[in-house]
Amino acid sequence: MKKILLGILLLAGLASCSEKQEKGKFTVTGNLKNAEDQKIYLEQLFFSQKDPEVIDTGEIKNGKFTVSGIAPEEGLYRLRFQKQETGYIFINDAPKITFKADVKDMSLTGPEFNTHGNKLFKSFLLGVDGRQKNMTALSAEIDSLQKNKGSDSIVKLKINNLNKEGVDFKNFIVKSIDTSSDAVVAMFSLGYTRGIDPAELKTVIPNLSKRFPTHNGVATIISQYNDLLVKKATPPVQKGKPVVGSQAPDFSMADASGKQIALSSFKGKYVLIDFWASWCGPCRGENPNVVANFNKFKNKNFTILGVSLDEDKTKWLEAIKKDNLNWAQVSDLKGWNSASVPLFGFDGIPYNVLIDPTGKIIATELRGEELGRKLAEMLK
Repeated sequence: MKKILLGILLLAGLASCSEKQEKGKFTVTGNLKNAEDQKIYLEQLFFSQKDPEVIDTGEIKNGKFTVSGIAPEEGLYRLRFQKQETGYIFINDAPKITFKADVKDMSLTGPEFNTHGNKLFKSFLLGVDGRQKNMTALSAEIDSLQKNKGSDSIVKLKINNLNKEGVDFKNFIVKSIDTSSDAVVAMFSLGYTRGIDPAELKTVIPNLSKRFPTHNGVATIISQYNDLLVKKATPPVQKGKPVVGSQAPDFSMADASGKQIALSSFKGKYVLIDFWASWCGPCRGENPNVVANFNKFKNKNFTILGVSLDEDKTKWLEAIKKDNLNWAQVSDLKGWNSASVPLFGFDGIPYNVLIDPTGKIIATELRGEELGRKLAEMLK
């Protein structure tokens, strides 16, 4: 009997050790349609500029695969294929996650991870996508009406509708941060706040620590946000970093055809230097607002110079066309190594600088309704 009891205790001890070793482990089991047999990579994504990190590699055989990872808390991950550009982002909010998709269906509605957190994540992405499409469509309508000399009253109505859509988008993002029951969804939502007045986030972001007190990622995000507020409140004056009241540094960069365009060539006009990229979600979300203001003020000695931090020329040009960015666009296709970054000293996009006809900086970081208000003030 003693030997039996000893054996049971040993087995219990081994089980306990096993449970400790497996703590934080999650496994994704996939069922894919129209997928070639190939390798599939499980990557961890980061809420920073750190590159994705491969943590497991699996094999897709007849559409089936299994990959696993170990994480101390919920985070953002991606399934990436060896032979296709298709990738799927998800949250590791359960030990066992099942996934199904048709690789020929690139819509947001098709792919499905079966966990609660991932359903919330999908709902958020669909909410963002729908609102961005509405703003893009309205912006295109405004552009078409103005080109065809449509009724001023109809144009004004469309612009008002676009502004309302912008407010709705902002409210959707703030609400997601403040009410999502999943920490990762709340953190992901923060990526769309660059155009939102920090005053509207002063209670929302600190509340995240109360709602998710044990999540280290949330604590880091809040710390970064607080550092940003301090930085904005007392901006360091650094040599080479232009500030409001100073002359904008001149630079020259190639457009899509290879022609060099210098900032100084726009002297005599009010110019919004708009730093963006095709891969930047918040930039693409802000573009309809920029387009609407361009259309509204372009005949009042105002223009825009778009400066992209893209590396892929094809994607850059596709985004210009899709978002109706009908103004001068330049890029050295070097991403964050662009020559424009140290010249203007920014560390995140979207970012913009408004200069007057003499080249003096009169405002920076104008987003949402603030952009329209400032332009209306300057271009009476």
